[in-house]
Amino acid sequence: MRTKATADDYRWFEADFPRLAEAYCVTVVRGITPAEVLGLLQAEVRGNCVGVRALDEHAHKAAQVHRGSHGYLGVAPLGGWSVMVEPNGYLGTLDGVLSRLSAGRTAVSHFCNVNAVDHFNWYEDGELRLHFEPLFAHDRDGSDPDGLVTSMREVGFVVEEVEELEEGEEADADDADIVTAAAFALAERVTGVRLTPEFLEDAPFVEGLAPIPGD
Repeated sequence: MRTKATADDYRWFEADFPRLAEAYCVTVVRGITPAEVLGLLQAEVRGNCVGVRALDEHAHKAAQVHRGSHGYLGVAPLGGWSVMVEPNGYLGTLDGVLSRLSAGRTAVSHFCNVNAVDHFNWYEDGELRLHFEPLFAHDRDGSDPDGLVTSMREVGFVVEEVEELEEGEEADADDADIVTAAAFALAERVTGVRLTPEFLEDAPFVEGLAPIPGD
């Protein structure tokens, strides 16, 4: 089900969850249970928690022990989909991971870290349909790089290349701030799955520690 979500529908994310918004990856996968997601990732189940704040605390503690070798994540069900949240993680950006998760189904992920590195990925049946960096949405790749251009523009992305800034000129801060909200909105348009503050506060996550695939 396609929706008309825009960045304005997700402005709450950075305001309500500032620590998570600094570095996160969210992956939404159709027709698969949280247990199946963890199985495909070869993750060790680490229990359960309620909400992303508890998940964030557990992920930061795990990173002190497993930094660089494993990723900590939580997966919760939502309307026939599974929502995977990684505080300060990036498994959901990796082709090998997304190819596995999307085999026979849809998977959409978006990611941003503290260095403002960001990615949006849309996979169908193991194939990358669209990838771009939200701050540079004019530069797209995948098998269908222009298939969502209209939706990308409507949610708030700048989809055409803009002229480089003159020396001493600064980028519009609002342009940088909007891209995370726009990524959530575009994911909703592709999947029909709306994430809400209430869901992130109360989601019943199954937690896992997954090995990061080697090169």
